[in-house]
Amino acid sequence: MNRILKRSLCLTLGTTLIILLTGLSLSHNALAQTLAPHSTAYGLHGMLLFGNNEGLYASHLPMFHAPHDYQVVLQIRIANQQLHAQIKKDLTQKIRLWTIEPEQFDITGLAPGARPALRQFKVNIVSGHFEQGGKVRYKNITAIVEYTLIFRQLSPEPYQSDTATYRQIGHGSHRFLLKEIDSRPDYDHVLAISVNARSSRQNILIKKSGIREPDPNTLYSALHSINGSDARIEGNVYFDHADLE
Repeated sequence: MNRILKRSLCLTLGTTLIILLTGLSLSHNALAQTLAPHSTAYGLHGMLLFGNNEGLYASHLPMFHAPHDYQVVLQIRIANQQLHAQIKKDLTQKIRLWTIEPEQFDITGLAPGARPALRQFKVNIVSGHFEQGGKVRYKNITAIVEYTLIFRQLSPEPYQSDTATYRQIGHGSHRFLLKEIDSRPDYDHVLAISVNARSSRQNILIKKSGIREPDPNTLYSALHSINGSDARIEGNVYFDHADLE
């Protein structure tokens, strides 16, 4: 009888422990889901999608108010390998305006060292601007974050920098210039460039003229000084200042 009682007691305790551990795990996940929508950085964070055969990148379309007051640039991968390859091919063949309409999330989860870190999210990929009549090409697919290349919170205070700084995005011969948002008002600008694959990846600096799009000759001159005379600007991927005034 004692042996049976002991066995029953052990089974009961074991079952209770499993339930408690499961409950703790579920409670943690539920708490995270409950708290996330109340974060000032939680929302639908639309992004510019650009890239080529050498990689795919997503750039958050920022504003100067929460929850969108972050400049964030990611290197991403589409979980479906065939689709990943097809999108890279499409963007290599022609400069296109494609955007990402993602599920809602807390954008601070994309910061380097964030806990918890946001490693992937569901997206619709849109031909054109997702808020301006764009057409959904791929729906509810998984985007995986490979690297966070830029993560900066924007200041809402009026300020005007005299210099525009363009980061070089990419490592090969086909790269992109992406402007740092460093003023208010400001503009969001991404260009496709071709350079020698071994050339420098230094930032490109030019004199700034308010929120006007830079003169191509000014950009060419600055690009040549860093990447050599054979460097070329292939075209504009995106330019906008309406959301950054």
